[in-house]
Amino acid sequence: MKFFADTAVISEIRELADTGLLDGVTTNPSLIKKAGRDFIETVREIATITTGPISAEVVALDHDGMMREAEVLRKIADNIAIKVPLTVDGLKTCKALASDGTMVNVTLCFSAAQALIAAKAGASFISPFVGRLDDVGFNGMDLIADIRMIYDNYDFPTEILVASVRHPMHIVEAAKIGADVATAPTKILMQLFNHPQTDNGIAAFLKDWEATGQAIG
Repeated sequence: MKFFADTAVISEIRELADTGLLDGVTTNPSLIKKAGRDFIETVREIATITTGPISAEVVALDHDGMMREAEVLRKIADNIAIKVPLTVDGLKTCKALASDGTMVNVTLCFSAAQALIAAKAGASFISPFVGRLDDVGFNGMDLIADIRMIYDNYDFPTEILVASVRHPMHIVEAAKIGADVATAPTKILMQLFNHPQTDNGIAAFLKDWEATGQAIG
């Protein structure tokens, strides 16, 4: 499974890159606003840190507007994936960009039917929002399982990019189902390291080592 950082904070992206966990980055207008920086400048700097896909989202709602914005965004770097909403105009844009060899991340997916038509439009990635489904009483992981089955039935190359990740178990469950990518805030990705027994084991080893009075080097 690939891990994408769902953030626009450069220091966090660098930290994840140093751990070896970073396979790509997803951004959106809300994350850019939170980072408090210029959108184009931020995406350009992210492209100096990772060669993996970087999702940059259009804000236009009509096809022509999306295409104009996509033309600007995909010139930033070769690894830009244009992020479009799962609407009629969004999928028109997806089809046009995919036909031209541009990576496309279709976002705001909440049903298997939406995932199916995004794949038919040539999406590189489909972003189902599992946390937001959980919020309204649905099991987000059921959607991931349904999409995995449909894509496997027809050999769609579209990668399942699990989004709206709220905790580490979302990532683990998605990996068990066979999702291709999980995008999550830095805090959640770093929580994958954590287990109290690991901490207890380190403390015990250090205590025993100190009792020997020895030193390494």
